Amino acid sequence: MGHEIVIAVGWGVGIIVSLWPGAAAAQERQYEWGWGMHHPMMWGMWGAWGLGMMLMMLVFWAAVIVGIVLAIRWLVGQGRNGRPHDVALDILRQRYARGEINKDEFEAKRRDLM
Repeated sequence: MGHEIVIAVGWGVGIIVSLWPGAAAAQERQYEWGWGMHHPMMWGMWGAWGLGMMLMMLVFWAAVIVGIVLAIRWLVGQGRNGRPHDVALDILRQRYARGEINKDEFEAKRRDLM
């Protein structure tokens, strides 16, 4: 019984808190502002605040786009091992693995290729 009361009170408080900003906004009389009258928080047609907010929005979206591009480049780079693929060096390694050449020959040829 006590648990149900707590849930009901929680729901009631949640509804009041969620509707409170709407009730406050409904009391604003925006139709009275007109073009000649400005809300006390506004300066001209948004003025310096509007310009600053627009620049901050552009900086934010530029940072998001740069972040996405860098993340994609990093993920693509994870697939590579970081060094260019050298066919001649691969053939040399295969020959050494099969035992066709010894370690001294392998090292000498590898130095020549690099």
